Amino acid sequence: MPQQIKNTAYAGGFSNPPVVSAQAFRAAMTAMARPGRIEDINGATPPGGISVAAGSLLLTLCDPETGVYLAPDVDSEALRGWLSFHTGAPIVAAEQADFALGSWAALMPLGCFRTGTPEYPDRSATLIVEVPGFGAPNAVLSGPGIKDAAKMALPDLAAFQNNTLLYPLGVDFFFTCGTQVAALPRSTQISAEA
Repeated sequence: MPQQIKNTAYAGGFSNPPVVSAQAFRAAMTAMARPGRIEDINGATPPGGISVAAGSLLLTLCDPETGVYLAPDVDSEALRGWLSFHTGAPIVAAEQADFALGSWAALMPLGCFRTGTPEYPDRSATLIVEVPGFGAPNAVLSGPGIKDAAKMALPDLAAFQNNTLLYPLGVDFFFTCGTQVAALPRSTQISAEA
C-alpha cells in the first residue's frame, strides 16, 4: 500500500470514539425514526470523494460482520483502506451488501440489493445515497414516525414507491450531504407533492 494511502487510512476516525460514535448513532437512528427529517451528523473525516455525513455513518454502523458495497463513483483505494482500518468491514459485491454507498445513479439498479426474506426481513441492504443537497421537496411522506405528513426531495418517486410495495421486505435509505443525513425506511408511504 503506498505511504500516502496508508496515512490516509489511519487518519480521519472519530476523535473520541465512544462519545462521537454514540452521537452519530443517535443522529442516524433519529433520522430513520423520523423519515424526511434532516439531522446533523459528523465526527469522521473520510477520504475525498464522500461526505462527512456518509463517512460518519460508515464508522458508526459498520463492523467486520457488515459487508459494504462501494459504487463506482465513490470506490477508491483510499476509501477502502480507511474503511478497513476504522471498521474492519469487508468490501463486497452489491448482491451481498449490508450497506451500500454511492450516488443514486451509481447505485442503480435497486434490484441488485438484498431485500430480505419473509422469515428474515432484516437481512436486507441499507443504501447510503450521496446527494448534492436537500432540495425542494417532490414527495409527501406518511407512515410510522410521521405525525401527519413530511416532505422530502427524492431522486425517483416510482423507485421508492415500488420499494414500499415490498414491505416488510425492501431496502432502507440514508441520504447524506455535507454534515447532514435524512432517512427513508421501507415502511414509509410516498406520494407526489401536489
